Amino acid sequence: MADHSGYQPDKVVTTAEEILALLGEPMESQVKKVIDHIDDHCRAWIERSSFVVISTASATGAMDVSPKGDPPGFVRVLDPKTLAVPDRPGNHRGDTFLNVLENSHVGLMFVVPKRREVVRVSGTALVVKDRSLLESMAVGGKVPSLALVVRVHEAMFHCGKSMIRSHMWEPDLWGAVDGLPTYGRALVDHGQLERSVEYMERATDLNEKHRLYDE
Repeated sequence: MADHSGYQPDKVVTTAEEILALLGEPMESQVKKVIDHIDDHCRAWIERSSFVVISTASATGAMDVSPKGDPPGFVRVLDPKTLAVPDRPGNHRGDTFLNVLENSHVGLMFVVPKRREVVRVSGTALVVKDRSLLESMAVGGKVPSLALVVRVHEAMFHCGKSMIRSHMWEPDLWGAVDGLPTYGRALVDHGQLERSVEYMERATDLNEKHRLYDE
């Protein structure tokens, strides 16, 4: 397939040896930090996390990264090898679920506000609708319609350098958001919608205020 992108690099790294030579040898702690289950440290982190990012891929390799957020502890640790992530009303695309039906491999990154480190988990997933599990993850009486059950293969803590460099939890150092497109503007322009930007901005505002748990 022809590459029609603009930028064409001069020096492309093509071997693992090149990468390892540039990165250097990892410290022993970084080699041995990967475990194959959710221990007490990972459990405590996941139960305090209010935001997780889930990565999946289709059978053809098309990637998706989906953010999930809820009150702390919304991702359930069912046992040392199993997590459950509830679904909430969203865009109805179902990208994560549809990918898992084709390719069960998933990656998750758990964020705890005000903490610089993250916890990473990888494994395989199932899409389930077990009533007792779904009811246990209800918020305000709203029961999710589906859940992602993850079989844990690897878990690890990841250092806080990215959070430090980005000043993620330091509001005084955040950049300005003036001039950024609104969500409504992006929807109209990207989708070439006939709806006005004002209409879409009102709709998205109402959606975010009144459809966090309701359809």
